[in-house]
Amino acid sequence: MAGLGEPPRDDAAEIAGRAGQQQLHGSSWDPDENRTRVRYVIERNGLQSGSQDPAPEGALLPVVQVGRPADVPRGRADAARNRARVLDAAQALFAERGVQAVTMDDVARAAGVGKGTLYRGFGDRAGLAMALLDDRARAFQAAVLDGPAPLGPGAPADDRLVAFVLAYFRFQADHLELVLESEAGRGPGARLAKGSYRFWRQHVAWLLQEAGAPHAGTRAEVLLGALAADQVRHWLVVVGRPADAVAAELAAVARSLLR
Repeated sequence: MAGLGEPPRDDAAEIAGRAGQQQLHGSSWDPDENRTRVRYVIERNGLQSGSQDPAPEGALLPVVQVGRPADVPRGRADAARNRARVLDAAQALFAERGVQAVTMDDVARAAGVGKGTLYRGFGDRAGLAMALLDDRARAFQAAVLDGPAPLGPGAPADDRLVAFVLAYFRFQADHLELVLESEAGRGPGARLAKGSYRFWRQHVAWLLQEAGAPHAGTRAEVLLGALAADQVRHWLVVVGRPADAVAAELAAVARSLLR
């Protein structure tokens, strides 16, 4: 879920699984051939799934955090200060005007940085949106990996699945404009290409499998499709449905997929 505005790093973290668990590390690959390994990198919106070695047929592994992923260097002190000014300015402008009404020039002017600095650091407005989502996405992912039950470990799989659906829906609804902007202009399937999507698909599919549901991977994709930002926007903004009602129905859908 590199830091925002910086190139991704391949050595930030890894997840490796043994005996049905994937463990998060900040070190090098374990060469043990008996491990099923999933490598994670820090991308633009936090801890993200990078690539996965083939698991035994029919096997899905959970993700379990052991320690923190390595922090990504922010570069020189002046670059870090510029980054902070840019993000503070973008946050204020987005809150005041809405994401779509703010230009990169607006942000550069409010932050007091040159346009070149802004574009080199973030690329475009979608990059700014990703950066603002970064810490929030990391906190959510940490709660799933190592937080209290039922969202985190320790509860039955069916309870964890419903807790995840409710938490993910709240995250999407609370940061709807930023999530939509972070996927804008990225071409067809942008949501599916994000590392975070692979991360969440693995988690949801494993919970479904643990609960005994058939076709866990396909069901996970169906459920995540219902939680996509454009779908959430349709329900809450276009149709105008109450968020609590949508959340309750999504929880019911999640329970139906357990059967």
